[in-house]
Amino acid sequence: MGDRYLHLTSLSDAITLLKNRFSLNPQIITVPVPDSAGKVSACAVYAPTSFPSGHLSAMDGIAVKAGDTKNATEQKPVIIRDFIRVNTGNMVPTEYDAVIMIEDTEEIEEGFLIRKSAYPWQNIRPVGEDIARGEMVLPGGHVIRPVDIGAMVSYGITEVSVLSLHVALIPTGSEIISPGSIPKPGQVIESNMQMAAAEIKKAGATVTLYPIVPDEPDRIEATIRDAIATHDVVLVSAGSSKGTKDYTDPIFRSLGTVFVHGINIKPAKPVILADIDGKPLIGVPGYPVACHTILREIILPFLSWYGLYVPGYPEINAKLAGSLHSEIGTDEFVLVTVGKIQDSWVALPLSRGSGVQMSMVRSNGYLTIPASVEGYEPGTKVSVRITTPVSEAEKTILISGSHDPVIDYLADELRESGVFPSSVHVGSMGGLLAIKRGDCHLAPMHLLMDDGDYNTGYLKRYLPDHDLCLICVAEREQGIVSKQGLSLEDIQTHRFINRQKGSGTRMLLDYLLKERNITPESIIGYEREMTTHLAVCLAILSGDAEMGMAVYSAAKAYGLEFVPVGTERYEMAVLAENLDHDPRIQKVVSVIQSESFKKLLNRLGGYKTEETGKIRKISRV
Repeated sequence: MGDRYLHLTSLSDAITLLKNRFSLNPQIITVPVPDSAGKVSACAVYAPTSFPSGHLSAMDGIAVKAGDTKNATEQKPVIIRDFIRVNTGNMVPTEYDAVIMIEDTEEIEEGFLIRKSAYPWQNIRPVGEDIARGEMVLPGGHVIRPVDIGAMVSYGITEVSVLSLHVALIPTGSEIISPGSIPKPGQVIESNMQMAAAEIKKAGATVTLYPIVPDEPDRIEATIRDAIATHDVVLVSAGSSKGTKDYTDPIFRSLGTVFVHGINIKPAKPVILADIDGKPLIGVPGYPVACHTILREIILPFLSWYGLYVPGYPEINAKLAGSLHSEIGTDEFVLVTVGKIQDSWVALPLSRGSGVQMSMVRSNGYLTIPASVEGYEPGTKVSVRITTPVSEAEKTILISGSHDPVIDYLADELRESGVFPSSVHVGSMGGLLAIKRGDCHLAPMHLLMDDGDYNTGYLKRYLPDHDLCLICVAEREQGIVSKQGLSLEDIQTHRFINRQKGSGTRMLLDYLLKERNITPESIIGYEREMTTHLAVCLAILSGDAEMGMAVYSAAKAYGLEFVPVGTERYEMAVLAENLDHDPRIQKVVSVIQSESFKKLLNRLGGYKTEETGKIRKISRV
């Protein structure tokens, strides 16, 4: 393994090498217009005929000579004897030059009585009003949309020349199974090439997704040979690293020239760029976030050089909520969620694990930590590229604090109101500090005071100079979850799974342990932490632990036994001025106060709703 990435290439150099090595001349094919949606026009498209091809009536009525209507008024109506009845879309004979709507006429025995004169070409669509013969319909390099298809069909165009780029996607790995299968321990459902296929089709290329190839060098090589013979670009997923079953590099070298193996970016360092018979062959890392990074930073820009359409991402400046440490010498891409708090953008970093696909799902942007920088401190102004429409990002509401499964249900209901919630689980204390720094809109919390009250004392202590409000989500049951019905008294004899430091659940546990004179050192697994109630339950269900503390609704969701230890007040803290002036937060309150939300809580179980939706005001000290 001594040669592992000895010659890392910078991202910019890798892109330059890729661009300079290949002739970027896609094929041009002709397709029926109805089948052209999403494809890129190879050249300008011109109208073969004018449309309309004759003068058409724009209304139901009568075609007349405008001169015959002269001087018609309410007091002195004019009788029109020379006319022809027309409906919308009918040809208007050349001797007539105006159409009067039927509702503006009165039919009499001699013809039609009108009380208002008509002007020439009134309610007539002249020849070529929409488009004249020889006029451009679409430019070259245009992504064809449904409206373009409708227009071309209307103008008599039946076929269109489009750019044709055929991309082969080859997933590899003996542990990989097909979508729809149920994975056994050690197996993984293939998702990278499914994601790549969707991205590349969206750019206008034609995609062939090959069946999964196991870790057998001969079969991988045969599949690559087949793909190279019939495609313009070939992507191979997984096997690009230096493990004992990573065969991509030696196979690529046996078939052609590898000119890059390893790029100094994170994630996605093990990417391979090769040239086989003058065609690009790209080895993509197996981790989903790494695969997505290569798609965004290399593959899609590469396809755009072939003339395919790849949209850019607008750039904003945002305040970083949280610290980011990075390795010197490596460009690192970090997924974030951005939202506007008052008039300023805030970026919440998401989990940086290469296999954490939910970071991709939850993100609406990303930032880059340059190779020359060790990271960023909280509050640093950073440049973020937004990957969703800016209008949607502006409607994002940032929720940072304690986790509860009901937050996901709340988020789902809020989306129907045009609000896009994004939550990170940093614990009650983490949420309180986020509110203090101005890093979130709402901070869910359940911080128990010595006097038995929840949350108010902590807010007064940490935010004495702010007017705040607490929105009660519910009173909820906390308890010990297990398969066997264990209680708190069993905590020293069974493997435990804990919540993270600063979470309200952890603080409640420590409070209960102190009451019973139980030390953390006497508990097996006390140091192992999870960030959500559901993660605690999953660890117990999978056998990694025997017991933990979580809310009833989480235990119910996983079919675990639940022994209650108490009821707590779960509230969302918000700055009073934001509650008063931010319509997004007002929509959150509206949903929480709704009867449908209370019914949802009752359905989930473990919640009391008498206090749900009530707002407590906390004045500055």
